[in-house]
Amino acid sequence: MSTAGHRYQVRSRVERYRGRIFDVVTDEVTMPGGGTALRDCARHPGAVSVVALDEAGRVVLIRQYRHPVGRHLWELPAGLLDIAGEDPAAAAVRELAEEADLTAGRLDVLVDVHSSPGFTNELVRVFLARDLTEVPVGRRHARSEEEADLEIVWVALDEAVGMVLAGGITNAATVAGLLAAARARDGGWTALRRAGTPLPR
Repeated sequence: MSTAGHRYQVRSRVERYRGRIFDVVTDEVTMPGGGTALRDCARHPGAVSVVALDEAGRVVLIRQYRHPVGRHLWELPAGLLDIAGEDPAAAAVRELAEEADLTAGRLDVLVDVHSSPGFTNELVRVFLARDLTEVPVGRRHARSEEEADLEIVWVALDEAVGMVLAGGITNAATVAGLLAAARARDGGWTALRRAGTPLPR
């Protein structure tokens, strides 16, 4: 008997941890064929990431320390959707200014990424930012904590893709964003979605 139409329903939930960025819960979930199973889940507000592409075909990469992996990673400018009601496109504009000192005249959606759906509901929307200008020096964001250690570089998009394929870039949203940007460029940007496109639910 097929179970393709089974609806996974949460019978109960126990909160294990409540933190500043994410919460951890254990859900009792109905399974196909009867019975239930326990599934731990890190509940996350979501995030945005930005491929900032200039007229020369270069993208901005930042090198930032990530404590869970114990080292610096090459990443795109990115940040949490942790302000209630904030539009993802507005969050992308904010993060681009805070982490790369840039503003964008044009913003489109490249790709949406569930970063690790086996244990977290985190969804990252990756935007493409073009028509870039620098934030004036006197209006730039004062960076603190790990952001105070940021290294910002401009890299040709094809070189960044090469870094992905060589294992030099491992951040999931950055990998997806760079590969999507290269594919979208090669397709004449026809597959881009509008900045206000609703998030997948």
